[in-house]
Amino acid sequence: MWKIRLTAALILALGVGFGWLVYDGQVNGTRPFRLGLDLSGGTQLVYRADLSAISEGDANESMAALRDTIERRVNLFGVSEPIVQTQHGGTFAGDPQERLIVELPGITDTQKAIELIGQTPVLEFRMLRSDQPIPATGISIDNVNEVFEMAAITGKHLASAQLQFDQSLGARPNDPVVALNFNSEGADIFAELTRNNVGKYFGIFLDGVPISIPVIREAIPGGTAVISGGFDANEAKELARNLNYGALPVPIELIGTQTVSGTLGAEAVERGITATLWGILAVVLFMIFWYRLPGIVAFLALSFYIVVILALFQWIPVTLTAAGIAAFILSVGMAVDANVLIFERMKEELRGGKDTADSIRDGFARAWLSIRDSNISSMITAIILFWFGTSLIKGFALVFGLGVLVSMLSSITISRTLLLALGVDAKSGILHFFFGSGIRN
Repeated sequence: MWKIRLTAALILALGVGFGWLVYDGQVNGTRPFRLGLDLSGGTQLVYRADLSAISEGDANESMAALRDTIERRVNLFGVSEPIVQTQHGGTFAGDPQERLIVELPGITDTQKAIELIGQTPVLEFRMLRSDQPIPATGISIDNVNEVFEMAAITGKHLASAQLQFDQSLGARPNDPVVALNFNSEGADIFAELTRNNVGKYFGIFLDGVPISIPVIREAIPGGTAVISGGFDANEAKELARNLNYGALPVPIELIGTQTVSGTLGAEAVERGITATLWGILAVVLFMIFWYRLPGIVAFLALSFYIVVILALFQWIPVTLTAAGIAAFILSVGMAVDANVLIFERMKEELRGGKDTADSIRDGFARAWLSIRDSNISSMITAIILFWFGTSLIKGFALVFGLGVLVSMLSSITISRTLLLALGVDAKSGILHFFFGSGIRN
């Protein structure tokens, strides 16, 4: 029994410790909560997309690829929840150019926002036009569109890039190069391009500058290519890193910035937080009224759950939006739902004549299968939403998934340990009343 009580004391101490860390991080600003654009505002960046090298039929696809690339760039883990969208001015509106609008929550420093987007390189593979003379390797070409055809392969076809060292004959010893691996679409295009143009020249361009103009000596299947632009090791490493961040399919130019306020407004945020607190309080009061002493234990386990999940929000960190708060409240309800199943099973065991300790153990064991299955289905839902959803849906799925995992810990392990640590006999005296439920014992 002393081991169980020691474990219970450690759990309560951890809960107090987590609560202090959350409070200290929020008040002193060491780990403040990261709020989304709808709660705290942020910075809006407007870019103009240059589609001069893209055929008209591929414009929409290129803009979609540009949007996805920038979103991955600023949202590598799906938790910062930026808003990235494309906009077409329209010919009749006097602005036919395509634009990319990026809204970054919680970032009010415009220069920091621009740096977050970064100087992502524009990667292009272009065939030399048949009526053009063979250029010298490394020559600077100003009239690119007149000398080379439209881009056959762009950054949207790139799967990964990595630093390697060329060991082929004629190269300098350990000459650094960047190896490119195309996705399935890019691999098919590159294989067909090299197969149909053996003996011809093509250019590899970064940000419109030709860095290599090799001749195609044979078909190159497998979806790989090598950029050897006379880099040193640091330059090649930086190029590979930037390409992995996402080579842009089209060039973009920053044309406007502004700071935006929270879309919901301060009053709506305050009311939402108030509603959350009142909702949690109502649930706690109901659990204590209906389940009495086990309800108090459920309150302690729920408090542990809340401070742990808030600490995770600070440490990951998770960007909290209205959708994320909704997922958090939903996971609180699921944590309480698990306690309801456990306490009902425990009451059945007590009524069957078992002592308190056996009733607690058997009640938890009987409820575990139902809790396990419901939480597994919830986790599958969260994974699907995170995998296929946009940034806003990913934020909801992440908060919901974390909540489900932590609620399983709090409702199964912590509630069970605290109840066993009481070490009381519910069959006699007033304790029988405290282990009852509802308006009856």
